[in-house]
Amino acid sequence: MARSWVTPAVYALFLVLVTAALLISFVLQSPAQNLHLVAANARGPSERNHANENAVAQGDYLLGVGKADITGPVVEINLMGYADTDQAGTGVRQRIYCRAFIVGSLSKNSSRIVYLVLDTQSGDTAVRHGILQNLKEMGPEYEVYNKNNVAVTGTHSHSGPGAWLNYLLPQITSLGFDKASYEAIVSGSVLAIQRAHESLGPGFLSFGQNAVVNGNINRSPHAYLQNPKDERAKYTADVDKNLTLLKFERASDGQPLGLLSWFPVHGTSLYQNNTLVTGDNKGVAAYLVEESVKEQNPYFVAGFSQANVGDTSPNTLGAFCEDTGLACAFNDSTCGGRSEPCHGRGPFFRKDDQGTRSCFDIGKRQAKAAQQLLDSDNLERIPSSTVSFFHTYANLSSFSFISPFNQSRTVKTCSAALGYGFAGGTTDGPGRFDFAQGTNDTDGDSPALKNPLWRIARGALHPPSDEQIACQSPKPILLDVGEAHDPYAWTPNIVDIQLLRIGPLLIIISPGEATTMSGRRWKSALASAAPSILKIENPTVVLGGPANTYAHYIATEEEYSVQRYEGASTLYGPHTLAAYVNLTLTHLPYLGSDDETSHLDRLPPGPPPPINVNRSLSFITPVVVDHAGLFRKFGATLSSPDPAKAHYPGEMVSARFVGANPRNNLRLEGTFASVELFNETLAEWVPVRTDRDWFLAYKWERTSTALGTSEVTLDWEIELGTAPGLYRFRYFGDWKALTGSITAFEGTSGVFNVGEDTQDELVRY
Repeated sequence: MARSWVTPAVYALFLVLVTAALLISFVLQSPAQNLHLVAANARGPSERNHANENAVAQGDYLLGVGKADITGPVVEINLMGYADTDQAGTGVRQRIYCRAFIVGSLSKNSSRIVYLVLDTQSGDTAVRHGILQNLKEMGPEYEVYNKNNVAVTGTHSHSGPGAWLNYLLPQITSLGFDKASYEAIVSGSVLAIQRAHESLGPGFLSFGQNAVVNGNINRSPHAYLQNPKDERAKYTADVDKNLTLLKFERASDGQPLGLLSWFPVHGTSLYQNNTLVTGDNKGVAAYLVEESVKEQNPYFVAGFSQANVGDTSPNTLGAFCEDTGLACAFNDSTCGGRSEPCHGRGPFFRKDDQGTRSCFDIGKRQAKAAQQLLDSDNLERIPSSTVSFFHTYANLSSFSFISPFNQSRTVKTCSAALGYGFAGGTTDGPGRFDFAQGTNDTDGDSPALKNPLWRIARGALHPPSDEQIACQSPKPILLDVGEAHDPYAWTPNIVDIQLLRIGPLLIIISPGEATTMSGRRWKSALASAAPSILKIENPTVVLGGPANTYAHYIATEEEYSVQRYEGASTLYGPHTLAAYVNLTLTHLPYLGSDDETSHLDRLPPGPPPPINVNRSLSFITPVVVDHAGLFRKFGATLSSPDPAKAHYPGEMVSARFVGANPRNNLRLEGTFASVELFNETLAEWVPVRTDRDWFLAYKWERTSTALGTSEVTLDWEIELGTAPGLYRFRYFGDWKALTGSITAFEGTSGVFNVGEDTQDELVRY
């Protein structure tokens, strides 16, 4: 994540919650109502019509893809990621989605996996539980989908609605739990699975890799350099530069169904001052690819999953001090000893647009790499083979084991804790007060360690025991969150251990944000063991996450030693990575074929985590009433683009309306806004943009809290290639009466003219 939730002063029952949340605005690094489940999308015949062996074959796997809207409340709810209490939503630039991918055996119905890519900060314990409970209620046809084979991953966007997570710590800055936000994610994810299930058919899988040029950097190179020199010498960069892609094709006609890809880059292209809901750079990438193929296949699903994201950043120009313009201090990312002025710069950081242009650019780079692979004839086909999976829960509060990295060492994990460096934040979202990254327990000069206020605050939450201090060393513990259970658990001690297999492809489902080298070690360990244990000659291993349960970070032991943000946020001590590797290697035999697993005992489910949905606190104010205002009506147009002149690509046009609170109706699978073109042939208005499109922004503003009045502004950046003609805006809203009844309304702007594009190139995009 990008900001942390530090304020130990927040103890039982959110004591002085608002004050606590303000202190906690540090860095969490790293877009309610019933939803009608519609039938699966019908798919038209392929227009590619090329005669190859795939077109007449029977397929290697059972494949299905689906996509559904999970956009929760876009206003008045804290955005999830930066943990900044001031960053409440004010609208939407791009709806967020769940994209579902199902791979199964053609001969064995129970051999099936579901991989979900959500445009959210992470997977979550309660969200996954809600999805699984809904699937149970959908009848025998859906019994094949269960806790063992469903993986819930987040793209790690920091610009989606928050207040949906299971544990108390991430709820603090959102003022608690919001049921509408939670239900939007759960119901949309279930709908995506249903659509994928109902689209199932024989198909082919192929995979390949392609470099994403200038798509990420390492934001903690000082920590990365602590890893052994000979290990670092194996790699050409301090972040992984390749995007790995899995292509889904229908057997009957060779039609591409979708793609699932993995590439590590933080969802922090949009800065902390952004208040519009989006899927960040991976949401852009998915949008661009899906748009590029929609004429041939409107149901194509593009999944851009996260990978070993922990120490990566999309702010590719590096981190600089805002006051001096100089580079931030290398070891601790400070400017004159302070973290706050140090910020990472995206490729277009000079634009005063909250990172919008930089976000689009980083997304476009991922989309380009994926599109090149999608169109390539050089992908490696995955022949029909084993589809398998396992899942169990593990309690990492005190897990003793032989280290997979040194068989002569018995090591253990610790109850979850966060260090002082956690409060220092990162260059994507710096911390506040006197905290800094790189603060370990030998740092006698640290202002934060000397500050008695933080010691008092630490003690108010839960004073760590001597054993815990020794176990977490050299982390100086700021928040002993694993032992904080009032009013309910603050963070997880119980985590998901899950692996998926498709033939030679192994997918690690990581609960935490693995750093670059942590991911490399984890993948390497499985790749080395798979030939002997699973009889896979040349395994390919990918890592997806943060998934299922958000367990913060996974740094290497060497990175942990310097306690930058990633190490300070590694919950279970210096041997956290070793524990994950040990547990996945221990259970790796369960990914074998039926013959290879027939002698194995049933894998125990492990200790279940707490589900806090029905006990979570909420101090989020509900919508009370909407008023249009004196002599106004809802949807009335307050301003429109100038009808007397032509508007051209590269310009922004806007309209403003009398509005109502969009929390009254999330309009899932719908839209709050559209741009319409007058079709002269049909003599009718045709929608050409909705709020799923990046270039149309819906912005809501409360004009009077006391009176319940508000206004809505629609901004459209006219893209290159936009057809000339007559256009208008439409706004779709719902107002709430004092009685609680909700009434839909619409607003329509004046007509305006878009002229013919005469530009060779747009500077903006």
